[in-house]
Amino acid sequence: MTWTAPEATRTEGPLTGGERETLTAFLAFYRSTLLQKCAGLTGSGLAEQTVEPSSLTLLGLIRHMAKVERIWFREGLAGLSYPSMYDAEKGKNADFDDLSPDRAPDDYARLVEEIRLADETAAGVPLDTTFTLRGTAYSLRMVYVHMIAEYARHVGHADLLRERLDGVTGA
Repeated sequence: MTWTAPEATRTEGPLTGGERETLTAFLAFYRSTLLQKCAGLTGSGLAEQTVEPSSLTLLGLIRHMAKVERIWFREGLAGLSYPSMYDAEKGKNADFDDLSPDRAPDDYARLVEEIRLADETAAGVPLDTTFTLRGTAYSLRMVYVHMIAEYARHVGHADLLRERLDGVTGA
């Protein structure tokens, strides 16, 4: 049986509330939107390059966001150390470029798990908490804002990729 990306329900957050609730709700919204853009596609569909000359794919976005989630939350905020998620010898863009449709189920599951672990890591941590990553100080607040921007940019990419792939458009 061929694997397909599962259906994803977009997380809707409160339109009023405090800063923490707003930041976490918007991040959850964009995370779930990326997963929604991938729903119903096989590994081959996720890996297909549809916007020439760009090599960008939905699978590359899934892999990239898993890496970004890990770097900012578990490596940055929690101060943990992990080996490179993707083959370092393939360069810093291996998340985008060194992909295989056969690994799509694992790559998708990795993103879902990194999201869960990121939320677990940040739970209860004050937004003003700071940490140093690669020699620069950051706050958890900045991480949320950065992640919202990162997902929003890539969800825009995902819109175009999906529409070119099979015509699916929508919110």
